[in-house]
Amino acid sequence: MSRTSGATPDSRTALRVCPLCEATCGLTLTIEGTRVTGARGDRDDVFSKGFICPKGASFGAADGDPDRLRTPLVRTDGELREATWQEAFDAIAAGLGPIVEQYGPHALGIVLGNPNVHTMAGALYPPVLLSALRTHSVFTASTLDQMPKHVSSGLLYGDANAIPVPDLDHTDHLLLIGANPLESNGSLCTAPDFPGKLKALRARGGTLTVIDPRTTRTAKLADRHVTIRPGTDALLLAAMTYVLFEEKLVDLRELAPHVQDVEELATAVRDFTPEAASEACDVDADTIRALARELAAAPTAAVYGRIGSCTVPHGTLASWLVDVLNILTGNLDRPGGALFPQAATDKTPRPAGPGRGFALGRWHSRVSGHPEAKGELPLAALAEEIDTATPEGSPVRALIAIAANPVLSAPDGDRLDKALDSLDFMVSVDPYLNETARHADVVLPPPPPSQSAHHDFAFNTLAVRNQVRYNRPAVPLEPGRMAETEILARLVLAATGMHGADPSAVDAMVIDSTLGKAVQDPHGPVHERDPKELATRLTGESGPERRLDMMLRLGPYGEGFGARPDGLSLEKLLAHPHGIDLGPLRPRLPQPLKTRSGKIELLPAPIVDDLPRLRAALRERPAAIVLVGRRHLRSNNSWMHNVPALTGGTNRCTLHIHPEDAARLGLADGTAVRVKGAGGEVVAPAEVTDTVRRGVVSLPHGWGHDRPGTRMSHAALDPGVNVNQLLDGSLLDPLSGTAVLNGVPVELAACP
Repeated sequence: MSRTSGATPDSRTALRVCPLCEATCGLTLTIEGTRVTGARGDRDDVFSKGFICPKGASFGAADGDPDRLRTPLVRTDGELREATWQEAFDAIAAGLGPIVEQYGPHALGIVLGNPNVHTMAGALYPPVLLSALRTHSVFTASTLDQMPKHVSSGLLYGDANAIPVPDLDHTDHLLLIGANPLESNGSLCTAPDFPGKLKALRARGGTLTVIDPRTTRTAKLADRHVTIRPGTDALLLAAMTYVLFEEKLVDLRELAPHVQDVEELATAVRDFTPEAASEACDVDADTIRALARELAAAPTAAVYGRIGSCTVPHGTLASWLVDVLNILTGNLDRPGGALFPQAATDKTPRPAGPGRGFALGRWHSRVSGHPEAKGELPLAALAEEIDTATPEGSPVRALIAIAANPVLSAPDGDRLDKALDSLDFMVSVDPYLNETARHADVVLPPPPPSQSAHHDFAFNTLAVRNQVRYNRPAVPLEPGRMAETEILARLVLAATGMHGADPSAVDAMVIDSTLGKAVQDPHGPVHERDPKELATRLTGESGPERRLDMMLRLGPYGEGFGARPDGLSLEKLLAHPHGIDLGPLRPRLPQPLKTRSGKIELLPAPIVDDLPRLRAALRERPAAIVLVGRRHLRSNNSWMHNVPALTGGTNRCTLHIHPEDAARLGLADGTAVRVKGAGGEVVAPAEVTDTVRRGVVSLPHGWGHDRPGTRMSHAALDPGVNVNQLLDGSLLDPLSGTAVLNGVPVELAACP
């Protein structure tokens, strides 16, 4: 920290990586006493180099929100009342233990929300909790977002977390489908100043192609914008794949030794001609052929698909085909194409060779029989898993929700709202009493971000440049607060029959287990060394810091407990407060491959089995009006609408509708429109705009802050409507269990 020139004697600055979206920009905070009063971009940050967006600039307002809970809440006589931390964890141990003992581990459900990947605690402790509980009733925000990409990567590469990202700084041709990074700041592609990187691409003579039914800010920047019919992304990508084979444009280059099933893939896509796909996609065949030719002809190219192509009926097939196009043009694992990042806390790289592969459906949901994917069941199925009895197995009777608000983020929030109210016991870890937390018997509030340490475990595995950064808390914990890492460590103990043990025991257990395995790895840096002696060498002021130090030392750039003296450790990282640059993304194949064959399995069996469903989609008749979602630059799902600086302006819950559709239905700007879907109906004001194509309307995600019993005063002033109430949860991508949130048929009518 340093004093701020010309400020009050108690004023200082501190560095902090922003936790409010996936861009992970470095911030310089201004702090008066214990209050964050300002935030600007850190020009010396090795990754973001001073870039900041409105969310980062509002860090202080989000951090100091007066509606943040400061003490635990425990339900007594039906009412949530302030309690001590001891009372809260006593209640959790007493509430969860008997349920698991009587009904078994699967009667306890776990819900993990999006903010977990934005905190150290969310990365370090939920995996320990899941491992200890061994429940199959696990639900996360992934099945409302990126699970199709995990599944397709698992099937292609044998590792669900091996997700290649576009080499934005060096590519000559970038094709985006279902992605709007000028609003989202990027997703599954961690890149500060995504807008600047796209402008730099254009400035160096590169080409930007955007496929999106909306004329987004990103689409306005494009050389070519294709307004596809929502939900048909996989058909368009399959037709492009067909063209590559038909016109002999396939060129695997250096990938050839690592790929199998190329000829079989050519046969599998032979029905997806541009002419066959054209009507369904509402994209003419010549444009489809041009997209494929331009991709193949570019010196380097990358295809990147995101939530608009994931949360659709064929989300896994679309995600698979994104990588198929990168592979067939020789652009996977190639500078300027799509490469696999290497995070500093990744496991020690093992020698290339066959692995265990990736399996789907190792168990199924109790009510509808949905197959698990990556250890998770569809979040859309949570309500029925609570409120529906079956002859076999117990319903979910208790729930732990960590940084999750599924009442707003999952389909049919009204049903889930009632289901949560019927639980025998519920715990919520959340800074707000929101639409989901209001049902809890115990609410555990983490402190604001300024009072927490920060390292990006997840996002560094998706970063467009390899780097590592770490911040200790900018502000000391307020009296009466508990660190989020300690909250989750104590939750692990209370939920697993170890209530009362020292929370440091959780970190010690993980360290002992990790080092015990590391010394048995003949390819690792600490083979046959003494794990107890290694543990004594770890540095750090806390258990979480010691775990970070261990991961850095054992990781791909680590000092290996002395084996590589110039490598990384926590001590070295702390000496570089603006971070350490680890260089551009580099080709890594075949090392990341963990398939049973040791190769990229281009046409895995689950994909083959799902292709008939895609062929049938060629003949489907489109609905008259379909709904798509919308992101706002000044928002992030449901958890930032309580900050005044981040609402208003364009960040409003309105129904975007094309002028011709509005005229046909007798709608004008501001008209109250009743929107009806399979799960219910909502009323929202119309916003007539040509930024959506005809036959498409758009509502933003994360609104609907009008339920009683919450404590989010600013969000309640302009609550908006819950777009997910239009869904009944029955529409899922079958391979990944991801809810279909885009391209959903709806009916519109002006309110009287």
